[in-house]
Order: sequence, then C-alpha cells, then structure tokens
Amino acid sequence: MSDYDLDSGPDPATVAAAAAEADPDSVDSPVYAVGIGPGNLEYLTPRGRRAIEEADVVVGFSTVVDFIADLTDADLLTCGYRDEREALTTFADRVANGEQGTAVLMGDPNHSGYQFVGKVQGVVDTPVRVIPGISSLQMAASRARTPMEDTEFVTLHKSGDITPGLDRLINKVGSRHLLVLPRPFDWMPGDIAAHLLDHGADPDLEALVLEQLTHDDESISRFSLAELSEHAGGSGVDDTPFSDLSVLAVRRTEPQSDSGGDQ
Repeated sequence: MSDYDLDSGPDPATVAAAAAEADPDSVDSPVYAVGIGPGNLEYLTPRGRRAIEEADVVVGFSTVVDFIADLTDADLLTCGYRDEREALTTFADRVANGEQGTAVLMGDPNHSGYQFVGKVQGVVDTPVRVIPGISSLQMAASRARTPMEDTEFVTLHKSGDITPGLDRLINKVGSRHLLVLPRPFDWMPGDIAAHLLDHGADPDLEALVLEQLTHDDESISRFSLAELSEHAGGSGVDDTPFSDLSVLAVRRTEPQSDSGGDQ
C-alpha cells in the first residue's frame, strides 16, 4: 500500500486516468469502483449491485453508502472529505489482508468521480476495475433533450483548478449544448450563467436547472441565461435556491433550417 496524502500531488484523477485497465483475465480479485447511479436504486445496474453484495468491505462517502447500505452485509467504511484518509487507509489494509473490496461513487465514475477512483487506486496494491453507472448527466441529457454527440460536458464538481472547464464552456456556449455539474456552493448554476454572460454568451439562451433527478422530488426549472444569472453570488447553501444535486443544461442556438424557396 502506498502512502496516502490528500495534499500531495498529482491530482488523483490523473492517477486514475494514467493507463488503461489491465486485461480482466489477468486479475483474480480486483477492487471495484461502482457507480451507483443518481441515488434511485432502480438505476443501479445488476453488475454494480453484485459487486456491492459480494464485497467484504465497502468504502465511500457517507451520502453514497447510505443509499446502498441495505444491499450488503459488508462492513461499511464511510467518510467525508476530512476523514477520507482514515477510511481509505483502513480499506486498503482490509484488501491487503485478502478481503474483497468495493468503493462506491454517486452516478458514473467516468462522468464525475475520477478523483475518488484515483484515491482508491493510490492506496491499494490490487488493480481497480470501474463498473459504470447511470449518471445524472445522462438523465439530464434525456430530460433536456441534449444528445451527447451535440453536447459539451464539463464537471466543476471537483477539487482544484476549474479554469480549463470554464474556458471550454465559454468556447462552446451557443454552438453546442452545455451540460454542467456545478460545484457546491461557489459555482452554482447562477454563477455559471453570469460567467458565460460576462464572456459574451447570448442572454436569451435557454437554461434548465435539473435537480434531484430520478427522485420523488425531482424538479426542472427553466430560465433564459440572463434570468438564471440573477441567482449568482455567494458561496454558501443559503446563497442559492438550487440543490447541491443539480445539473445545469444550456441549450445551444438552434441551427437555421435551410427551407429556401419553392422546390
């Protein structure tokens, strides 16, 4: 097991993406990193459920583990940002002693979770295999009718510098649909809208804030980009009307149809 230090580089997401996964036939007992979906267990895949059910020890953020706690008899190691070092070190020790380990992440790790995947990968000596899930981004794309091939996706829901992601949004707004995972609570939908307007975006573009997707209290709020920007400012939970479980969709300018004259 390698030393685990939140404050030392490189970015854990870089560790997770440094190389392709090993050939499945070459790994006897990998650690699994399971995307559990958006929180409604109807969207947990059967393969992900099996990796959770068969685990001896499960690690993840408390808000994620709570969703799957009733699916397994495994020991549950829960953490937040402040105590994830302790939880992951304990998890790595258990795996090193021969126990089957599974890490759980909200949604799909490939959409917004590589930092945690990298942290898991950094502490265990066993290869980590990702089991994708259904992301709230996929649900948002369906609700907003923004097909992924026509969409620029950016996650701001991560630690570290988010400037490259903001620059991508600025470069693509209007020409492509945008799907954005905001960062609670300093880069919420209103803040993103204001930032886009400050860099020349069309204030009339349609913006949707999709919250609690697949849950009983799911909601979709519709704005122009200018209207949404009125909710910018602040960095606390009381400074925004939107949930930390929200996705921002900004629809592109519709391409002009070439209707022409008489055929």
